[in-house]
Amino acid sequence: MLTSFAGVFWFILTLLPLVFLQRLLHREIQAVLLIITRNAELTIGLFSILFLPGVAMHELSHYLMAKLLRVRTGRFSLFPKSLPNGRLQMGYVETEQTDVFRDSLIGLAPLIAGSVFVAYVGSDHLQLGTLWKFLQNGQLNLFYMAVGVLPTVNDFYLWLYLAFAVSSTMMPSESDSHAWFPLGIWVAGLLGLAVFAGAGAWMLTNLTPLVNGFLSNVAELFSASVVLHIVFLIPAFVAHKILSKVTGVDVKR
Repeated sequence: MLTSFAGVFWFILTLLPLVFLQRLLHREIQAVLLIITRNAELTIGLFSILFLPGVAMHELSHYLMAKLLRVRTGRFSLFPKSLPNGRLQMGYVETEQTDVFRDSLIGLAPLIAGSVFVAYVGSDHLQLGTLWKFLQNGQLNLFYMAVGVLPTVNDFYLWLYLAFAVSSTMMPSESDSHAWFPLGIWVAGLLGLAVFAGAGAWMLTNLTPLVNGFLSNVAELFSASVVLHIVFLIPAFVAHKILSKVTGVDVKR
């Protein structure tokens, strides 16, 4: 029974660290920029430029999904804006509020587009699939050799940066996920009715393997994103500590 839901557990175990690392990395980068510039507006500007490819894909995916679902759109912006709660809004697309299903799909669009992009870059340019196979088979020597060769691949650092920028901005924001709770209630209600009607065994046999496989694949993408965030978090954290000690200036959490 547990193996039938292995994908669900793996998905949760990779999603939570990704959300945590994303927010932590963003804070560290903002702290480094603020210590260097001593200017909040300039820090916001530099931070937005750093993540511009990811922000562009995030907002464009909202826009295209809305058009695909025949939902009217309003203003579109890739410029950052500080919110009253102290958080930073990297960009936005105004869309008409419709039904819970279309609103949820529009909110989910950046995660879908970002996952597809990271999967493409990981398999075709960063060779993450090959590295993962070496680890699974216990071929550590081949794994280390492959890692050493990766920087010599054409445009490696460009693709690494793009994968990082997109994976770090593909998670839905609070405004993106406003319709998820009512959608979850609807889905849970429909599943409950199906089980009550006697379809529980059929769903466990036919639907569970599909969902499990899909979530396992998504979890692999999230794992790659977690690794990317750790790779960039370490130098950002070290730079923050060094700059803080040298300048005597730090940023309050």
